[in-house]
Amino acid sequence: MTGRDIAIKGRDGEFSAYLATPGSGRGPGIVVIQEIFGVNQVVRDIADGLAAQGFFALAPDLFWRLQPGVQITDKTDAEWQQAFGLMQRFNADTGIQDIQVTIDTLRAMPGVTGKVGAVGYCLGGFLAYLTATRTNSDATVGYYGLNIPQHLGEAAAIGRPLMLHIAEADDYVPPEAHAKIAAGLEHNPLVTLHRYPAMQHAFARVGGQHYDKANADLANGRTIAFFRQHLS
Repeated sequence: MTGRDIAIKGRDGEFSAYLATPGSGRGPGIVVIQEIFGVNQVVRDIADGLAAQGFFALAPDLFWRLQPGVQITDKTDAEWQQAFGLMQRFNADTGIQDIQVTIDTLRAMPGVTGKVGAVGYCLGGFLAYLTATRTNSDATVGYYGLNIPQHLGEAAAIGRPLMLHIAEADDYVPPEAHAKIAAGLEHNPLVTLHRYPAMQHAFARVGGQHYDKANADLANGRTIAFFRQHLS
């Protein structure tokens, strides 16, 4: 298993991405969609972990139009302010274009067998939902995504499996938003919703303030099983 930065040619220019390759050199692909902190060590570790499970994992720099190469942490107020500033300026529509290009790039890589899916966290959890409605990802997973209720009008476009991990005590997603997500998606047989009572936003971010190992392990186990089922 090795990881390295590569360049991807997008519609509007070239951007970087972190690629983690399984030791066998063969396997399905997963696009890892970043949080608001860029393609930092947390994202790279997630990609490496997926590669250890037998997947090619590719994490694109979605902030490249704003500030290429962002790699900040959640440890200081200054970094949080920088991250929120980037999120506020971020254009989800062009971000989804970049995710589609990343999916296409991964599908064309030597050794990638079967299908290509995507997984995202926080901002990436929201983008994972849009990935399920707007791209040809074969299977998609979102963790504690923001702003999904405002885009439930796109739910009819979900044509491949989608799994969402919902933190029920999320400070950024109030209970009424969770109710809207459930009402809008739970009757779609392609959508699986997992709820985590008392869990805060980013409960699966290793080293984060609200990290909860038991629930993170549960969610991550479900994610791997989901991808093994739908990307083989």
